[in-house]
Amino acid sequence: MRRHLIAGNWKMNLRRESAVGLAQAIAEHPASKADIAVCPPFAYLESVEKTLRGSRVALGGQNASQFDDGAYTGEVSCAMLVDCGCQWVILGHSERRTVFGETDEQVNAKVLKALAAGLRPIVCVGENLAQRESEQTFAIVRRQLDQSLAGLSGDQMRQIVVAYEPVWAIGTGKVATPEQAQEVHADLRKQLENRYNSSIAQQTNFLYGGSVKPENAQSLMGQSDIDGALVGGASLNSATFLAIVDACP
Repeated sequence: MRRHLIAGNWKMNLRRESAVGLAQAIAEHPASKADIAVCPPFAYLESVEKTLRGSRVALGGQNASQFDDGAYTGEVSCAMLVDCGCQWVILGHSERRTVFGETDEQVNAKVLKALAAGLRPIVCVGENLAQRESEQTFAIVRRQLDQSLAGLSGDQMRQIVVAYEPVWAIGTGKVATPEQAQEVHADLRKQLENRYNSSIAQQTNFLYGGSVKPENAQSLMGQSDIDGALVGGASLNSATFLAIVDACP
């Protein structure tokens, strides 16, 4: 049985003191049925890692470079994330794709580097509003999944978590209905079954992201193919984030 994962993406928010305080509150939460990860801004990774040390809460990066090292000003490598204590890394988030122009091919290169470094990638896919309204959702997310995970072996795929994040629901207050989210998650799981096998497809965790809140978390995660959440704004407050954790079935 798949264990739920709740990952908090803090994006470009907070300052050191508030980041440490938030991490402390999450680390002190009693054990639950879900795994928990938090992904602070790069500048606070080491401070948050010290706060989380010895707890059951894992640390993740919000992005990583497709390069190992070299003259890439402003980039952070997968090895650097590991040095900071990260176990997870978010790759292909819609804000990276839409604001910074990342392609599926770049995401794929980053996934391979992350796996080689020993990180577990949370690979994001999702359609925008125009694509949803023109009934392109399945074609878009299938392509993103296929190209972002190109060349991965079955063993490598077992280290991947996939997050479906409809772009139109991120930070907008809108949210896919549980039925809409389940439909996409089930389709993506079927795609993995066709590509690999039923065992890998059934072992892969699929997270939903996009205006997840305590009020909708239980209905979303009650769906058979939704195995947790990638939480944005609601992860910046310990009470709301932990309420989502507690909503796991």
